[in-house]
Amino acid sequence: MDIRAVSFDLDDTLWPVLPAILEAEQCVDRWLRHHHPDVARAWSVQALRDLRDQIADEHIHLGHDLGALRRLTMERAFASCGVANPPVDEAWRIFYAARNNVELFPDTLTALERIRAHVPVATLTNGNADLTVIGLHHLFHQHVSSALVGVAKPDRRIFELVSDRLGVPPAHVLHVGDDPTMDVRGAKEAGMQTVWFNREGGPWPLPDEFRADLEFTNLTLLASWLDDHFDQAQPAA
Repeated sequence: MDIRAVSFDLDDTLWPVLPAILEAEQCVDRWLRHHHPDVARAWSVQALRDLRDQIADEHIHLGHDLGALRRLTMERAFASCGVANPPVDEAWRIFYAARNNVELFPDTLTALERIRAHVPVATLTNGNADLTVIGLHHLFHQHVSSALVGVAKPDRRIFELVSDRLGVPPAHVLHVGDDPTMDVRGAKEAGMQTVWFNREGGPWPLPDEFRADLEFTNLTLLASWLDDHFDQAQPAA
């Protein structure tokens, strides 16, 4: 394997995202109960989730922009309750702050520092995490998100874009992600090498033709594999 760059998915690869999302939803709910109790009574946390799913079905063209879908959800919830000049920006600010209050997997920071010592690293995400807020922005050479480029994984174009930005052909980029379809299959179809980040150690769910080139249950194991890989690639003294 000739690896010249590594791209990383973010949510559920560098941190577990569900706890942050659940807390963000609760933060918005508490804010609504305090400032807009009528809206809170009409729209529980679960009702807002269902409304978001409905809006996602109605606006398939926005599938790459989760933030836009959540803002539309709040606009419709306020409108249904007759709220004039709905404070959607404030609701989104509250959600977004909590959504970015993530707790990294214990080995994330050290593993990233070890990996970037060998090759350039990039982010490649369908989510809307803010690495500046989270405190990881400085570790990456490039940042690519579906909301910014208008294309979402597994579309090969988003993988080709991160390759272009890194200045490395896709065949020499190793993509790391937790989702077998969005990350592994998408990256393979774009011509990249792949790592399935399988923290739970579950069975591979797709046909073998899409199986990842490598599979690890934690990032320390990936970093150690790359250390060995690059050590072996060094010419003999």
